[in-house]
Amino acid sequence: MKPDQWPTAFTARVVQGMREARRAAGLTMGDVAHGCADRGLTEITEQSVKNLESGRKASMTIADFVVLADVLGVPPVTLLFPLGTSATVEVLPGREVSTWDALAWFTGETPSTHPNPEGTAREVLDVFRNHGDLVAAATASTALAKERRRAASTTLDRTRRATLLQRAEGYEEHAFEDCQELRAFRARMRERSLVPPALPDEITFVDQPETQTQPEDGLQ
Repeated sequence: MKPDQWPTAFTARVVQGMREARRAAGLTMGDVAHGCADRGLTEITEQSVKNLESGRKASMTIADFVVLADVLGVPPVTLLFPLGTSATVEVLPGREVSTWDALAWFTGETPSTHPNPEGTAREVLDVFRNHGDLVAAATASTALAKERRRAASTTLDRTRRATLLQRAEGYEEHAFEDCQELRAFRARMRERSLVPPALPDEITFVDQPETQTQPEDGLQ
């Protein structure tokens, strides 16, 4: 494809994905326009949607794009790079790559061959991804520890109860360590003037002042 044809073709691919998402969601063009208006984007009318889907309108703003994706209930990146339906895409004029590689490039997940210098956009992305992994681990281990403690505490058999309580302490120790690691990571982020995302309700205690509470005393 010639470079001057790429913008139109790129938009057409995005619009095709929007059309398929709209039909899959059982929405009419009018529904989409109403959804945009509900989100404060009144300039997208039913006629605007018709013009996009028919090809009479060959471009859209980033604001239009993200609002339309939200109305359609799909992750915006999947409209840009249609996984599962196209093996390759022309990610840039004259640059054809696999659809997955294009998506990974867009989201900053393309593997690096060398460490990313601190403060670079890619390194900051990696920090927040690592934070997400730590949050997931702390949330899961905390929930499991609480469930083990509950099961042990409600067991009527005294012998079994003692065994279960001992096991629960092991799970609590693991959860305690996960939460400590997350707390330290968030502290390092703040030292770099990075603002950590809000924590799930189940582990908001991680941001509270650290105490001398030991794991065997039960999770906070």
